[in-house]
Amino acid sequence: MSQEKTAPTEPAEDQSPQEAEEKQEDRSGAPERQRQEAWVARKALIQHGPSYVMSLDRTASATQVGRDQFGVSGGTVNGNVNNYFGGPAEPAEHFAGVEPPERLAELADVFCGCLSFEQALARLRTDKVVILSGGRDSGRRSAALMLLHRVTGGSVRHLVQPASPAALLARLDSADGYLLLDFAAPRSNPLRESHLIGLRDRLERSGGHLVITVEPSAALDDVPFVRWEPPSAEDMLQAHVSPRVGEAAWQELRGIAPVKDFLARQHPPATVETFAGRLVAVHRGEAEEQVLADFSEQAVEAQIARWLTDDQRKLRDKAFLVSLAVFDKAPYAVAAELADVLYVRLQHTADPRQPPVIPLFDSSREERLSLAHARGYVGTEVTEWGVVGQFIAEFRADPTANALLEAVWNLHPSTRLPLVEWIRHLAEDGRPLVRTRAATATALLAKADFSSAMAHLVEPWADAPDPDSWLTAANALTLAHLLEVDTVLPVLRKWCTGDADRRRWTAIRAYSLLGPVVPDETLDVLLNAVQGQPLPERDEDGELAEGAQQFADALELLLLAVREPVLSALADRLDSGHTVRAYAALAFLQACKQTEQPGDRPLVLHWYADAVTADEGTTAGHLVAFWQTLMGDRTSGEEALNVLRSWVRQADASPESESALAALLRHITAEPPNERRVGHLLRTLRDSRVSPSPAAGRLLDHVSGR
Repeated sequence: MSQEKTAPTEPAEDQSPQEAEEKQEDRSGAPERQRQEAWVARKALIQHGPSYVMSLDRTASATQVGRDQFGVSGGTVNGNVNNYFGGPAEPAEHFAGVEPPERLAELADVFCGCLSFEQALARLRTDKVVILSGGRDSGRRSAALMLLHRVTGGSVRHLVQPASPAALLARLDSADGYLLLDFAAPRSNPLRESHLIGLRDRLERSGGHLVITVEPSAALDDVPFVRWEPPSAEDMLQAHVSPRVGEAAWQELRGIAPVKDFLARQHPPATVETFAGRLVAVHRGEAEEQVLADFSEQAVEAQIARWLTDDQRKLRDKAFLVSLAVFDKAPYAVAAELADVLYVRLQHTADPRQPPVIPLFDSSREERLSLAHARGYVGTEVTEWGVVGQFIAEFRADPTANALLEAVWNLHPSTRLPLVEWIRHLAEDGRPLVRTRAATATALLAKADFSSAMAHLVEPWADAPDPDSWLTAANALTLAHLLEVDTVLPVLRKWCTGDADRRRWTAIRAYSLLGPVVPDETLDVLLNAVQGQPLPERDEDGELAEGAQQFADALELLLLAVREPVLSALADRLDSGHTVRAYAALAFLQACKQTEQPGDRPLVLHWYADAVTADEGTTAGHLVAFWQTLMGDRTSGEEALNVLRSWVRQADASPESESALAALLRHITAEPPNERRVGHLLRTLRDSRVSPSPAAGRLLDHVSGR
């Protein structure tokens, strides 16, 4: 659909000065996207950036686990178990072996039951067969072993994967307990109720019992199953620790800070077992308490290594893990949607001849979050339309997102190119959240390998012809510095004084964003760079040249973010060189147009009101000095009046704004030329035939009667 452009309306020859003023009022109310862009972009970065990028004292990732922990845990078996195959030899095509009795006894001593275990146990006793559906790291194997141990009390045979569900029947020929782990029925031949009836009949005749464990996404065709939900971490930890140290000692141990921190997160049963061993060692004086504090990050790294190197885990699931790392604490739907985009790129790299298949209706949201050791909750997202409700997803362990991206980038370099393509895709998305997360992901990759992140992402963005790409590069460098990447500031200094215009824009914007962190250096670099710039001039459409606009935007952001120190430094330069003075005044004028939210009191007017209330004469004096400079300048005087016009309109609905504006206007109009111009503005607004301003009349009386 075509859009028609409306030509600017020329003033009529018989138009009165008052009518012309009202026309100007209407035009001045139109949004100026370029001038607001810097402030809006800054707010988007703060609103949509994940929490970890704001941490300035973030410690480095913990070292690797000191020793591997393999064996049976309170809810799972961790690692590869080399079973002792006792009893008579079995045909290789039917049985994988027999679970060692001593291992079953060891597990029985520490196993912690739960509601889903009791449900499965009841079904196994009545139906002879139960299907246990649970995540790979949820302890479903140990639960299955304990189910059979509780019911049969005898040996447990491990079954080899059958070619089809019907092939199981011939193997259930004794009164033993049978365990079929990780059964994966193809979707073309799913496990059906008829198969289950046949298995139940065979087990009734033989006196045996069968437990089948499956992934949550297994094709079951409406076959009844029990969803395995492991016990809480605290219950499992108590089951491991209390028998070894006593109940009284456990009650004391559960209250220490590292244990509270550990229990506040979700951990697989194998991790709980390992932590229990260290907790017992600390209690006995065999280890320092610090090993408990270090354990959580070590456990996260070990878990990530298992996720990424597990050949049984689907590539699509791994893509979801990476996407969730980028969109941690963001809407689940966004993470899932963009995970499939990443999966397509990863699959093409892994095998270009095999087209990726994305199931439209696959695992449930809860299943995917469970497999990722994540949780979901109803939260909010800030959008350009306001705050909206969203289902938010986040890893239960805070270090997971950071550690996962670092592991993918540094330990699996074959994924770099598809990951880079994906992040570039995110940077071009129409949603501010997605674009911001592209920058935050790049910052984390820069912390992991600065030179590679610069070469693959930051420099191509900074050199692109699209200003939005420059902004992404600036955001990425800003966040990388917040993550304490020491090489960022030298890069910014070099780019800010270099000859490449696009990189200079990127550096200027990054400096302006970093103003609250490094205010002295930022102000020094920007003012030195401004001195070499031409005076800011506008074209026929009233637009500034790109370079001049960006310096003005940078000083504006710095002024609004840092406030008093920058205000004082810029006010001191109002009597200095003409160029610095012009840019300082322009930045202040732009700052006067900004509000925290549409319709809110202007930020600078609010600032002035606070200064007057707090009797901060220096701050109030600097703000007045800037206004007097603007009003006395030939190029900025008319635009300053337009800002005052909008402030008067805002005062119509805000007594606080009116009070602050009255105090400010009293000082601005101390000089006769300003008094005449402001008086004319107030009378025009008061007598407007379109929308008379009540505040303008009161302000006029206040200014005239001073």
